[in-house]
Amino acid sequence: MKEFQISGRQKSVLFGFMGLGLLCMIITFIIDDAYQPRFWSNFLINSVFFTGISFIALFILCAKAIAYSGWQTVFKRLWEAYSMFLIVGLVLMLIVIIGIFGGFHHLYHWTDEHSLQTDKILAGKAGFLNPFIYTLFTIVIVGVWYFFARKVRSLSISEDHNPGMTFDIHRKIKKYSAAFLPIGGFTSAAVIWLWVMSVDAHWYSTLFAWYATASWLVSMVALTILILAYLKSLGYFQNVTNEHFHDLGKYVFGFSIFWTYLWFSQYMLIWYGNVGEETIYFKMRQTQYPALFYGILIMNFVLPFFILLRNDTKRKMGTMIATSIIVLIGHWLDFFLMIKPGVLHTYHEVAGGHGESHSTLTNGELNARLVADAAHGAEHASSFQMGFTIPGFLEFGTFLGFLALFLYFTFIQLNKANLVPKGDPYIGESLHHHV
Repeated sequence: MKEFQISGRQKSVLFGFMGLGLLCMIITFIIDDAYQPRFWSNFLINSVFFTGISFIALFILCAKAIAYSGWQTVFKRLWEAYSMFLIVGLVLMLIVIIGIFGGFHHLYHWTDEHSLQTDKILAGKAGFLNPFIYTLFTIVIVGVWYFFARKVRSLSISEDHNPGMTFDIHRKIKKYSAAFLPIGGFTSAAVIWLWVMSVDAHWYSTLFAWYATASWLVSMVALTILILAYLKSLGYFQNVTNEHFHDLGKYVFGFSIFWTYLWFSQYMLIWYGNVGEETIYFKMRQTQYPALFYGILIMNFVLPFFILLRNDTKRKMGTMIATSIIVLIGHWLDFFLMIKPGVLHTYHEVAGGHGESHSTLTNGELNARLVADAAHGAEHASSFQMGFTIPGFLEFGTFLGFLALFLYFTFIQLNKANLVPKGDPYIGESLHHHV
């Protein structure tokens, strides 16, 4: 059984792409405006995106353990390696936190002191949207995630050295998994509200946490297909067959539909309610970012739906790889659209000194003011702004750098354990898996 060892060539390629990402970030920092909105928003998007992939890998591992699922066992070490990236994600988010306390960026409108004093909505949300809560929740929640990731992985590896029919170690994995699932479910919503939704601090949605998590999930499965296909071509994971890829393809297909259901539900309910402070979120993106707004729907639903609808396409490696690339980029663009418009609007509010616009308004006046604010933002968005209207070379270069960092860390973790968990009680089922 061939065990994984990261090669010098792989290290060179990954460090090369990490260097490209770093270079793109340096160039972005140099050419950016005084408040550095493009640089910091690029950093936030990629930090959240890959930390979320790491979290959802752990969540799915735990869900599989509780559900007595065994088909994924032959490649579960890959998901375990993903989950260990949480410690890197914590460091990345701590950099964002340092930026908040140091006043290095204005990613979040609620960090602007003048706006807090004059904006009724921001002042009303200050009990939750403040640097202390942001820091506390980030450190505690991601720290707890990492604790469970380390525990589940260490128990899984220890099974390799204690094979047998007692299943004591696997029962411990199930206990930790059962404890993590409700913790992960509730806490992931909290960090999504803080990290992403609060970028548009005057807006909220009860569906947003589900929506963002579904995006993480589809991205994680798509990346799994790509890495498994690559490693299999090198002679690793030879026990992963078309049967396993077929199931992974069904996950991409099914959860792409689930993501679209959430996309439509959130959009339809807010459109139907026609409440100004909610409608404006989609109004801004639909009118000022139409290429991304409709392009994301095509990439994340239309294409994977029609490509993967037939059973045989889930067994064609070329089709699966192409679809996974489209979906991975499509969901990264989804986070791009979640974050960039709000950051740009906050930049114009803070830089232009308009933080006082919502101070003493009634609800009716407030809705009218929000529409006026959107029109004000449209003056800036109507002129093409690279890195905000659409991602440019610097954005894609930064994405590739973060992806290389994620893959390097994943490969390092794969290097530390058997690729096939021979002590897992479900390994036999997985080796003989048939769809």
